[in-house]
Amino acid sequence: MPCMTEDTTFGPATRIVHHPYTPPDGFVAPQPGVFKASTVIFPNVAAMRSREWKDKSGYTYGLHGTPTTFILEERLCALEGGLQCVLVPSGLAAIANVALALLQPGDEVLIPDNAYGPNKDLANGELARFGIRHVLYDPLDPADLAARISPATRLVWLEAPGSVTMEFPDLCEQVRICRARGVTSALDNTWGAGLAFAPFDLAGDGSGSLAVDISIHALTKYPSGGGDVLMGSVITRDLALHMKVKLTHMRLGLGIAANDAEAVLRALSSIGLRYRAHDVAARRLALWMQEQPAVAQVLHPALPGAPGHVHWQTLCGAANGGDGAAAGLFSVMIDARYSQQQVDAFCDGLRLFKLGYSWGGPMSLVVPYQLASMRSRPAPHLQPGTLVRFSVGLEEVEDLRRDLQQAMGRAFGAI
Repeated sequence: MPCMTEDTTFGPATRIVHHPYTPPDGFVAPQPGVFKASTVIFPNVAAMRSREWKDKSGYTYGLHGTPTTFILEERLCALEGGLQCVLVPSGLAAIANVALALLQPGDEVLIPDNAYGPNKDLANGELARFGIRHVLYDPLDPADLAARISPATRLVWLEAPGSVTMEFPDLCEQVRICRARGVTSALDNTWGAGLAFAPFDLAGDGSGSLAVDISIHALTKYPSGGGDVLMGSVITRDLALHMKVKLTHMRLGLGIAANDAEAVLRALSSIGLRYRAHDVAARRLALWMQEQPAVAQVLHPALPGAPGHVHWQTLCGAANGGDGAAAGLFSVMIDARYSQQQVDAFCDGLRLFKLGYSWGGPMSLVVPYQLASMRSRPAPHLQPGTLVRFSVGLEEVEDLRRDLQQAMGRAFGAI
């Protein structure tokens, strides 16, 4: 298509900035276009004054969305079963967005004791300074959750499974309790990723009769899949709740880069294949680790005897003999007879498992934890020892097994 006629009375710099050419409509390809914008151009003053950003009916400013981010939001809703989505710079930003949208001085938020650590840090720090109280509850005891909900409780965080120690709660009963008390429930669904179970259809009958109110997701993990993007999402089905989140999102100036949205969009179509590959590999290695004399306990929801295994079976599709879904994470308790120094040497001795936080990428990762500093109450379901968490990547499983074997032999003398 030839260039449109341009005004040659302008100088070269002006002609470059104001060149009138626009590409024809109708271009269709597997991947959507990448639209980068801070400024959005309006055709006239009337459009500038009337255009609405809250319902995605028009574009007003890059921070409020472009075609690229709108497409990603809609595809994430399709993945998790939601109706509305906002995108934020990280999973922790998603948690903060929800907390700041729903809580005010004098309110109370309940958090599971095994929650993602920075969620508790946010409550101990900024929320406490704002006059918002937080209470930790036992994620494996629905009665404890029910007992701790007070007239001041406005938000209950849920996590399935718990961070690091991988306990799988009775999520359905927790949601029933929140609904009965009229308290908003927010789930960190990063592990489930919209694939292990449906957060807005926990009953599994398509009715939505049992659903969380909010699902947050660290897109950094499985949706990105490359270990190279930081992003989060907040997904809802209730419009009024969504608008609370969205207005706080706007007032905080939360935004994401178009190239990051492009990276997640490109990876999203393969999330099911990758999630299954991580899952299969992690189960094989977790089963092998159960046989090692240095290992006192393996924490993986799909393994019989793991804390909350029955709840995982029910919710994640394994109750009727299916495989279910269980992501690519597991933790082990190294027997208490081995020192922290030996455990650290084991982690340092791994060649394929790299020391690093996060998970969901192609490279396997390992992190040793000092669990006593992360929990506020005893955990009798955990064996004594030192906890090590593994994120299984996309390497050959046998190569990863041999790596674990050689490092254990060096550190613990157990081959």
